[in-house]
Formats: sequence, structure tokens, C-alpha cells
Amino acid sequence: MQLVAIVGRPNVGKSTLFNKLVGKRLSIVDDTPGVTRDRIYSRCEWLDREFMLIDTGGIEPKTDDIILAQMREQAMLAIESADCIIFVTDITTGVTANDSDVAAMLTKSGKPVVLAVNKDDSVGEPPPEFYEFYNLGLGDPISVSAVHGHGTGDLLEAVFEKMPPEEAEPYDEDAIKVAVIGKPNVGKSSLVNHITGTERSIVSDIAGTTRDAVDSEVVRGEDKYIFIDTAGMRRKAKVTENIEHFSVLRALMAVDRADVCVVIIDATVGFTEQDSKVAGYAHDKGKPCVIAVNKWDAVEDKTDKTMQEFTKKLENDFSFMSYAPFVFISAKTGQRVDKMFTLIKQVHEQHSRRISTGVLNDMLSYATSRVQPPSDKGKRLKLYYMTQASTNPPNFVIFCNNKELFHYSYQRYIENQIRETFGLDRTPIKLSIRERGE
Repeated sequence: MQLVAIVGRPNVGKSTLFNKLVGKRLSIVDDTPGVTRDRIYSRCEWLDREFMLIDTGGIEPKTDDIILAQMREQAMLAIESADCIIFVTDITTGVTANDSDVAAMLTKSGKPVVLAVNKDDSVGEPPPEFYEFYNLGLGDPISVSAVHGHGTGDLLEAVFEKMPPEEAEPYDEDAIKVAVIGKPNVGKSSLVNHITGTERSIVSDIAGTTRDAVDSEVVRGEDKYIFIDTAGMRRKAKVTENIEHFSVLRALMAVDRADVCVVIIDATVGFTEQDSKVAGYAHDKGKPCVIAVNKWDAVEDKTDKTMQEFTKKLENDFSFMSYAPFVFISAKTGQRVDKMFTLIKQVHEQHSRRISTGVLNDMLSYATSRVQPPSDKGKRLKLYYMTQASTNPPNFVIFCNNKELFHYSYQRYIENQIRETFGLDRTPIKLSIRERGE
């Protein structure tokens, strides 16, 4: 997925434009310069093309203010990493010295730049002040109103014209893409190095050594895997180094393009709140996961019940994704790495499994005769029909007479019946409820 960064000096409407393009209020919009201090990012879609949009704090090229200087560094990192840049200016103030400095900075970067002249809220031909922005030497400016949405289509069209074509992934389509995720220093790179038999990733006890997502191709028997080693995801408050913000974005993007996520947990530390956030992102994206408890060889005073007790605790900690299997490994010695591969293959197969409509409706008929659908005030829920709409994750659509009668508990019952009947116990599944005629 390609990256588009929105940059400009403070208070020109970057966050308003970001919110308009993504269709959500993710950035705080305020007239106080410096409100958006960090980069905020979101997936964006336009004419069936997806990209990642990054909102940055305002660039003040010459400033002694510590916060503004840090914001400038943040924006520079976004510029370095982006495939295309939207440079936002303000028609109400005209071209300022800071605009000229930012334009020079962008020209020096060599990245494709689209110049947006914001706050042109009038309809029709742009006012005479608009033509002043040609002086920035960045080609034809595009008149936009971030508040009203005028010109945003032309803006995105220009972005896609200038953006370099997305490179096709160089490996086999049948390869299972596995994102190795987790908080810093749990042994992600050590695991990938053990699997690939190389020192492809730098291994260090210093948290945050892996800055980018690195792909490694692995062949085991007839199966091909692409392992994506990602930078560790930290709590927002702990992300102090500027470069780490972007590492987290890369890790999230690795999850987006993965088929399976291996969530690494440190056995010597145990479950932490950050582990649930890392796994939670993969869960929210509907990705199948394997929870790999690493450094099991370093756990002292183990008995024959230690693993059982640890599993029981993890089942409680990861109750929000009860489908995810656990495996206790050692990246250092290779202990149970073979079992981890078996689980990866298993969850991937379940995640992409398709079940015929006839068989699904036989199951639905049996399930509703075994446990009657609920009723309320004399009205009984009727389930007419069920079909599978898509895979990855398996998404089942159920047609009924009244959605309000289809209580959560009965949905859970039907979901459990699907898992039990079709062996989908290790993948997230989705139930979509429709009333007949929808």
C-alpha cells in the first residue's frame, strides 16, 4: 500500500483536509497552531484504489520552539517515507516566506508533490490571489475547500497521476504471508532469523532495533511462506523517538497485508496490556492469529503443570480472541517452531475455507430445531436462510424476520454451531444479519 503525506505550515487546514479525505474525524481540528503534533494515519479509498494517508504537524522551517522543531522532524520523516506529498497552503494569507521554505524543502526531497490551495470556499473560477501560488514552482496548484470538500476529487486525481506505480510483490501468490508482531524486545527478529537460517534482521537486546518491516521467503516442504518481521509496537506514551512513530505504522501495514499474524509474547514477562493492544489490532482486522509464547527455555523452575497453568491464564487474557491457538516456543533453540508452522498452516486454511449454501442451511435447520430461536412479546425470531458471502475471514449472512429479536446470545450460539460443525475453531468469523428484503 502506498503512502501519501499531507504537509504544510501550521494552521492552513491540513487536519480538516485529512478528515474530509478519510471521511472520519480522526485529527483534532483547532485554530491553534501546533494542535496536530504527531503523525496521524488512516487507510483511504478513492475510485477503488487504497492508500495510507498521513496527517502531519505543521512545518516551521526556522524555529527555536522545541515542540515546533519536533513537529518539523516528524513531518520530515513523513516526507522521506511517503510515495507522494500533498502540500497544503492557505489562499487567505497568500504565499508566505514559510511556504517558500517548505516548497524548497519538498523540491529538494525529489518526491512527487501536489500543491493544494486551501480555504477557497467560493464556487466557480478561483480568485486572482490563487495564481500567486504558481510562484512556488511546484506545477499547477489545485483549489480546494477542506471544509466543504470542493476540489478534493481533482486533488486525489492529481495525486494518483503523480504517484509512482505500486510495485507488485515479487513472490509467489500461493505463499502464506505471516506478520510477526509484538511489543519490542520479545524476540521477533530472533525467531525470523532462526526460521530463515540467516542474520537477515539485526538482533539486539536494545528495544526497537528493527525499524522497518522486512520480508523473508521461507520454503518448508511444498509450502511457501513470507515472514514479515515488524518493528515492535509500543504504547503511545512510550514512543519517544520520532522514527518509532513510523515503525508502528509500518507494523500496522504489515498486519494489513498479512494472511496470518504470529503474536509473540515474552514468557519471562507474561501477558501485558500492550500485548492485548498488538493482538487487538490484528483481531479488529479479522486476521487469524497464532499466539507464540517465546523464551520458554528461559522460564525457571518449570514443572509438568507450568505450561497448563500458563495456558489457562492466557486463555483468560486473550478471551476476546478465543479462536487463537497457543504455542510455547524458543526462538533461540528452535523448540516447537515446527508446531508453530503447523498452526500457521491450519489457521490459514480455516480462514480461507468456503462452505456451500446447502450444507450451511442443513446446519441452520438442525441448530434452530435443537435450540428454539428467542421470542419477545409474542413475536418469534425466524431464520430463513444462510449463505457465505466471503472468505478471509469467513463471513456468513443470515436472513431473518426481525434483526432486533436476533439477540447476541443466540448469535453466539449459531456462531459456535458453525465453528463446531465445519471445524472453524481457529479463525475469526463474521456474522452479518439481514432482514428479508434487505
